[in-house]
Amino acid sequence: MKTPKRLQPLIDDGLIDEVISRLMSGKEADIFIVRCRDEIRCAKVYKDATKRSFKKAAQYQEGRKVRSGRQARAMQKRSNYGRQQQEEIWQNAEVDALSRLARAHVRVPKTFGCVDGVLLMELITDEAGNVAPRLGDVTMSEEQAVQDHALMIHYIMLMLYEGIVHGDLSEFNVLVDDSGPVIIDLPQAVNAAANNSAQEMFTRDVDNMRRYYGRFAPSLLQTQYAKEMWALFEEGNLTTNTTLSGKFDDDDDSADVDAVLEEIKAVMQEELERKERIRESSEDA
Repeated sequence: MKTPKRLQPLIDDGLIDEVISRLMSGKEADIFIVRCRDEIRCAKVYKDATKRSFKKAAQYQEGRKVRSGRQARAMQKRSNYGRQQQEEIWQNAEVDALSRLARAHVRVPKTFGCVDGVLLMELITDEAGNVAPRLGDVTMSEEQAVQDHALMIHYIMLMLYEGIVHGDLSEFNVLVDDSGPVIIDLPQAVNAAANNSAQEMFTRDVDNMRRYYGRFAPSLLQTQYAKEMWALFEEGNLTTNTTLSGKFDDDDDSADVDAVLEEIKAVMQEELERKERIRESSEDA
């Protein structure tokens, strides 16, 4: 394919040998499959802030460190220099998060450097070498759902221990290869201790995973991992070896019963609609 303008400098510098194809276009970046010598990788080309459609970006950037007072003043004034610095902070947040989480034994893509707004990463594939599917495109047995949900909760716990909240975790930001789930897309990752919205984002992340895996294992819809983990984190009692129960007793539990029942109904309806679409597609074929 024709080399995108943003990737040409990396080809000129010998970091990329060939652009094979465009993998996808997302709200904050375009992803390309590239060849780097004898390895196939992916290149994430971040979109300019004016072209990104990521909502409430400022909310996610709260609590991120700025190297100097000059940077902070420039960012507040929205000068050209300030916008440039803000873009670098946005991009570096993902590189930093991926590096820290890999060291913490969370399954994320390996990184190979970020140059001029282009992040080179490992391409997650299945056993046959094809691009791994998103979690939202995968179906599974009840047993597999329980197993993968437990693994995902473990990863989320390790992330929280590192002080990182994904902030946009859903079935669309998780890939599934032959070894299980891989968490992707972290430019909006927030500091769990420094962002005032961190608990809200964390709860949403955990509940999104509960909702999706709960389609296949309805018993998961009654778990309370978000409340349990956050309480341990606030108390300073969360460790990498913490054994979670999925249970949590507080004054809101009685009010949560109705919410859980509604969530169960919604998930069951989603699953019925999905099966109906599959049936209709097979009949059309």
